[in-house]
Amino acid sequence: MLAIENQELLPVSPPIPQQQQAFAMLYDTYHPMVYRTAFRVTGNASDAEDVMQTVFVRLMKRDTSEMQQPESYLRRAAVNASIDLIRERQKAASVPIDEASPPACTELRELRDSLRKAIAKLDDRQALLFSLRYFEGHTNQEIAKMMGMSQIHVAVVLHRIKAKLQKELK
Repeated sequence: MLAIENQELLPVSPPIPQQQQAFAMLYDTYHPMVYRTAFRVTGNASDAEDVMQTVFVRLMKRDTSEMQQPESYLRRAAVNASIDLIRERQKAASVPIDEASPPACTELRELRDSLRKAIAKLDDRQALLFSLRYFEGHTNQEIAKMMGMSQIHVAVVLHRIKAKLQKELK
């Protein structure tokens, strides 16, 4: 009960159990997919967990009763939050220091980091398309269905994204 300046005590309404159950069901169903998506974009388990937490905290603040395609929404949210995290790191110029490794692993890590930075420069839609195709392994037809685009348009956009990334990495 809350007292408001000498007024009558007002009850504080508890969370609605149906909303809690719906959220718990969404979390149980989709948290592995959100984690995998975030991990593939960030390349780091700790960052993927942070992204997953961010996605589900944001989801708690939304009305999920009218969400028609939760998997698509959550996948897109995971990609966007992952890219936001990478961009934040670039602005702060603080990259986590990995353990010492042999030269071949160092080159691979540098290439992977360069690719992540290049993906972070893409707009959100391009980054999502690239992630769905090359990190998640979806076909162009599946992506077209998820994104409400034609399969040919998906192929053209992916081709342009690859060219843009190749140019950025040179």
